[in-house]
Amino acid sequence: MRQVFRSAAPVAVLLALAACDDFKQPAAPAKSASANTVPAANVALANTAPPAANSSQPAPMDISANVPAPSATANPVGQAIDAAALPTAAKLRANAPVLIKVEVLLDRAHFSPGAIDGRDGSNLHRAITAYRLAHALPAGQTLDPALFQALAAADTAPIMQDYVITADDEKGPFIGALPATMAAQAKLDHLGYSSPVQELAERFHMSQALLRSLNPKADFTAAGTTILVTRPGADPLPTIARVEVDKAANEVRAYAADGQLAAAFPATVGSTERPAPSGVWAVKSVTPNPDYTYDPKRLTFGNKAGGVLTIKPGPNNPVGSTWIALTVETYGIHGAPDPTEIGKNASHGCVRLTNWDAATLGKAVAKGVPVSFVGETSKS
Repeated sequence: MRQVFRSAAPVAVLLALAACDDFKQPAAPAKSASANTVPAANVALANTAPPAANSSQPAPMDISANVPAPSATANPVGQAIDAAALPTAAKLRANAPVLIKVEVLLDRAHFSPGAIDGRDGSNLHRAITAYRLAHALPAGQTLDPALFQALAAADTAPIMQDYVITADDEKGPFIGALPATMAAQAKLDHLGYSSPVQELAERFHMSQALLRSLNPKADFTAAGTTILVTRPGADPLPTIARVEVDKAANEVRAYAADGQLAAAFPATVGSTERPAPSGVWAVKSVTPNPDYTYDPKRLTFGNKAGGVLTIKPGPNNPVGSTWIALTVETYGIHGAPDPTEIGKNASHGCVRLTNWDAATLGKAVAKGVPVSFVGETSKS
């Protein structure tokens, strides 16, 4: 299948049979990317559907841009999260302030928990396990005093911040609910954010549910509204010399030139029906804001009745906002529209990360960096 990317200039690539949302290498390689006051008891995790809007095409958005300068919070909920201390293990699963604090600290250390959600789940366990390995702490996936103290000692900056929604945040245009079919998605001029809530949640590496629960009375559509958000890290990764994709653990690990584990990201890695490759390959190129083309003659999934479909760039594109092409034909590492599904749902053979994790990795790798696939695909 022919796949088109849009970055500095359009680049055509091909997608082969049964691979996934995966690509052949472009003929001309893409350039490598080197307040509302809320009582603490209201820290809940309820979901609310986003508002609908139009689908006109804005300029492609760099999700790493527009992050405000660090600031403290006057919100008592945010202050409670900043001050949170490790409770007994029996209370940990329900202790959202501590879990939010730990997730933010892990995210800033480049041991990503995926979407920060205040929950004790599998992605948090993966991040803890990797952080322990990288920092010579006893092996395990649990949060204990040694890990908590190591995280807090290494990063003393505030965890939360007050953020004032700007007019630029409200410009959109927003697409409303993401169409369920590729045929419907292909009719849009841009696969932009569904709503200001999705845009803000992704910018601050949060789940939409957590953003809403921290700001239950906020009008996310009104410029000038002060909201409570996390303070994700701004430091780039060091230059990455080697990448490892663990199919069994659903994790991508990045190693620096000295061999040290520099980052780990939760991932969705293939499926038993369409497994990811094995062996050692390499990065071929990195493309931000890619198009996605579905060709039913070359793919074994999706509704083939609509013929060839081209889906425009945007954070809700099937491959998200970053595509890292590999030398194994048609496969790559890429972003995804819904960060809460990473590490939990099977892919069509590729390696899915959150949009922000894919962007972070994409800026730290260059053409030729080896990418090894290890383990066996889990039956998820």
